[in-house]
Amino acid sequence: MATKMLSINAGLLALVARSMAVPLVSEPTTTFSSTPEFTPPVVPITNVTSHGPFTGTPTTTGALQTSIVAASVPALPASPDKYAYPADGKLHGAEPAPYTPSGGRGTNGSEPVYRVQSDFDFQSLSLALYQEYIELDLFHWGLARFSVEDFEDAGLTAEDRFLIEYMADQEVGHATLITNMVGPKAPVQCTYNYPVSTVREFIDFNQKLTRFGEAGVYGFLGHLNSLEAGQLLLQSITTEARQQVVFRQFEGLFPMPEWFQVGIPQSWAWTLLAPYISSCPANQTRLIWQNFPALHVLNQPNPLRVNGSDVWNETTGGWVNTAREANITESESCINKTVGENCNPRVTHNRTAPLSYPGRQVFLEWDAPGQPVGPNNSYVTATTAGKPKFAAWVSQLNVTYTPLLNVSGNSGYTIQPNMSTFEGDPAVNGTIFLALTDLDLPVTPYNLTMINPHTYALAVYQAG
Repeated sequence: MATKMLSINAGLLALVARSMAVPLVSEPTTTFSSTPEFTPPVVPITNVTSHGPFTGTPTTTGALQTSIVAASVPALPASPDKYAYPADGKLHGAEPAPYTPSGGRGTNGSEPVYRVQSDFDFQSLSLALYQEYIELDLFHWGLARFSVEDFEDAGLTAEDRFLIEYMADQEVGHATLITNMVGPKAPVQCTYNYPVSTVREFIDFNQKLTRFGEAGVYGFLGHLNSLEAGQLLLQSITTEARQQVVFRQFEGLFPMPEWFQVGIPQSWAWTLLAPYISSCPANQTRLIWQNFPALHVLNQPNPLRVNGSDVWNETTGGWVNTAREANITESESCINKTVGENCNPRVTHNRTAPLSYPGRQVFLEWDAPGQPVGPNNSYVTATTAGKPKFAAWVSQLNVTYTPLLNVSGNSGYTIQPNMSTFEGDPAVNGTIFLALTDLDLPVTPYNLTMINPHTYALAVYQAG
């Protein structure tokens, strides 16, 4: 027993000796430095371009076109092989490498090529690039347009302003990335015209603009021929999703009142973006996407009010339907109010009075097609739909139709629906999309573009 104890003690002493031999470093060395071998350049940009509506004469009109095969893409049943995989938790093919299941796309070891592979890719990424450029300009423009006092009156500090500046810098990277994937004919920066006159309108426009920019990419991401380009675009658009949350927080809104983020067709994103582009260079790459007429939400919920649902004609125009602050009195404003009514910039708020609710009567007016819009007024609003009969509420994973009622000329109303994506998740919440259609066509997130031939007019709706 004594011999055994001596052996154990000797072993412990050996461990102690080895541990004591390890050199003790109380503070890490922080003086190492290195010079980067190469820093990729960014695209040339102007922080703040000229601003104001286009006043010249367009040299060309209409979307980019070639020969058209059919009036619309026909609806087809799902391929039978979509249901072939047994999904039983077992492996059904040989592993191409250890710990690697069979299947997938782009997994055969081929070198990735990060460039557009089709007209669909080129036009989709070009649309995304137009979006990145307007955000780059808009964020810088707001910081230059409004004074420090203006921002502070809206509850936004120097640190908040720096965050907006940093988000503008992020757009430089996004624009560079997409330009590199599109190639030498990629769109370049334009000049713009924004429908805002106060800091809080600026913030509201930002949170709506980043919403449809984000949603526009989600809508086409899964359809790209270039999986490689889609991967990089995903890694940039998720940054934009964070920007949208930040602007909601700056506006005093609940940051993310939904379980899923919505995707929309490219023509919807272009419809909502184009009105705020004044002019582009003469040789600018043109887009194929449709511009739908504007839908005006006459009682668009106003996040700048204590009672944001009790409103009438408080937007700065159609399409995006940005909140207007001009006629809100101090007692009606939600700035510096008590808990439950307050909308000062903050991580989160839980306001007592909802901006909207199921059963709410929503009054609408819509423009006729044929109006010039977009860069140099060179695009024209158009629709192939018949007389509007339905309002399509597009949010999260849902497209829900409600009848358009009391239609007289280009006006009518509908009732905000009561539906949930899943139990506990009201589908109509957050910043969503509202379209007028001539048919209640069943569509889902992956084939939402099928709704385009039936879409008459389009708006952003501030549900929550």
